[in-house]
Amino acid sequence: MNTVRAALVKDANGFESNVEPVVSTRWNQSTRLLAVLRQVVLRALLGVLLPAVVLTVWYVATDRQWLPEQILPAPALVWQTFLELSQDGELPNNLLISLERIGWSVLYGGSAALLLGFAIGLSRRAYDYLYPTFNLVAQFPVVGWIPLLMIFLGIDEALKIAAVSLAVFVPVLVATYKSVLNVPVHLLEVARVYEFSRLQTLQKIILPAALPSVVSGLRQGVMQAWLALVFVELLASSEGIGYLMVWGRQLMQMDIVFMVIAVIGVVGLLLDAVLKWVEQHFNQWQRKAF
Repeated sequence: MNTVRAALVKDANGFESNVEPVVSTRWNQSTRLLAVLRQVVLRALLGVLLPAVVLTVWYVATDRQWLPEQILPAPALVWQTFLELSQDGELPNNLLISLERIGWSVLYGGSAALLLGFAIGLSRRAYDYLYPTFNLVAQFPVVGWIPLLMIFLGIDEALKIAAVSLAVFVPVLVATYKSVLNVPVHLLEVARVYEFSRLQTLQKIILPAALPSVVSGLRQGVMQAWLALVFVELLASSEGIGYLMVWGRQLMQMDIVFMVIAVIGVVGLLLDAVLKWVEQHFNQWQRKAF
């Protein structure tokens, strides 16, 4: 070790140079990398600790028959049901239908929320006219709109898209108009100095500054849409991941119900992870832009 730290090398011209700074830099980089890996592994272990405990208790409860199998199926039975429904296409088809509904709802509800949010954030008059009504509408949960939507839209696909779009609409609009209102004042002063037009100010100042918060609002909207969709499908649907849970309950096959609960949680976790990555990407982009 002492030999490495005190080593002298000769370059092409025959001059001697000390390699200790290079070795020290590499050593520091390796140490930081190991520290990051150790932290990631520790977080992963802590994250799976509670699910592992729950799964262990579940296995012990079914093995010792603390509850009847008709109420609490064994983990192996739930896994077998997952494999069977995946192989015959029942689970993928219903999951795809639910994700398609999410996509349309985010498109409709998110688009309307973005337009209205920018209007409220950019125009004081629009804020005075529109925000009080929106604030009133936002107090109603999605389930509160279901009876009214049923009267006007029936119980077909339009009901589900409209209800889930409402779940997307509120968080996206709030995030949008607040992000516009919170644009740093010094950036707006720069726009005045360069005599930007309103369109130039919107394109070069407001949009880049507000975009990360808007993406964060979209992330919240998508997660609210996923939760609302499952609830709507439980009430009125003949297909979708929520309907699959109702179907299992009607057949008194709790293994299907438990399997659907697990799938809903895993899909929600994956959606949130993807949207979190997108949000971080836009946050990094904003730091580079400004």
